[in-house]
Amino acid sequence: MNNNVFQAMITKNDKLAYIVIGFFSLLIFFAITALARVKIDVNLGFDPHIFATINASINFMVSLLLPTGIYFAKQKKYDAHRKVMMIAIVLSSLFLISYVLHHLLTNSTPYPKDAGNIKYFYYFILITHIILAGIILPFVLLTAYRAATAEFQKHKKIARIAFPIWWYVSITGVIVYCMISPYY
Repeated sequence: MNNNVFQAMITKNDKLAYIVIGFFSLLIFFAITALARVKIDVNLGFDPHIFATINASINFMVSLLLPTGIYFAKQKKYDAHRKVMMIAIVLSSLFLISYVLHHLLTNSTPYPKDAGNIKYFYYFILITHIILAGIILPFVLLTAYRAATAEFQKHKKIARIAFPIWWYVSITGVIVYCMISPYY
């Protein structure tokens, strides 16, 4: 992709972008971390674990959108690529809202101790999912920023790192849900 095809959507300002991306990433990280200590006890009239189902559904959709976006980029269908990736970012933002609601309104659900060796697989997936989910946000935001400023070579370079991590996080989010949801 070259600058003649797509113009920058925003004016380049790396210093401001790094500050905003860093601030937002840290804010989200600390907010998610605080969820372990904060609970709201309110009767909503429905099972708040519905938010976990919503989360898994969003993760599933994102896990399909990400390789679709890569496919469009490789086919040089950049407008379709941009639209698909924007949908993935919007869905991930909705995921974050649903995730916060789920964890504010429910207690943590432990995996059964008597589940046999499958619990080791579950905890491996869960731990790698959590670590990589905590790492991916600034990469996604920086990748989007590079695209928005029409710095497509830098965008592509960062996307090569961000894509597999983001994809792993979205796929493992679905796996974690499928493994823990029977115990809600």
